[in-house]
Amino acid sequence: MEITVNDLLKLSNPKIIDIRNGQKYSDNHIPGAINISFRQLMSFPEKYLNKGDTYYIYCQMGATSLHASRVLRALGYKVISVKGGYEDYILGK
Repeated sequence: MEITVNDLLKLSNPKIIDIRNGQKYSDNHIPGAINISFRQLMSFPEKYLNKGDTYYIYCQMGATSLHASRVLRALGYKVISVKGGYEDYILGK
């Protein structure tokens, strides 16, 4: 399951997770996003996610977050990948 950046930005108070490395997050990120690296999130999802909440995750271009969202959904979490990732955010898609 995916959502476009434009649709994400229309949501009221979405829980957004940037799964890129900390340096890329520090350089710039989608407003309101928190940074949890892909490795941390995949290793310890129970530490960061609540099965009752919906999360929107993104990476640089969308492939890693799509993979992560599929794995996390199989574990029972409500996770939606942001199509095109940070690149689409920068391009205004």
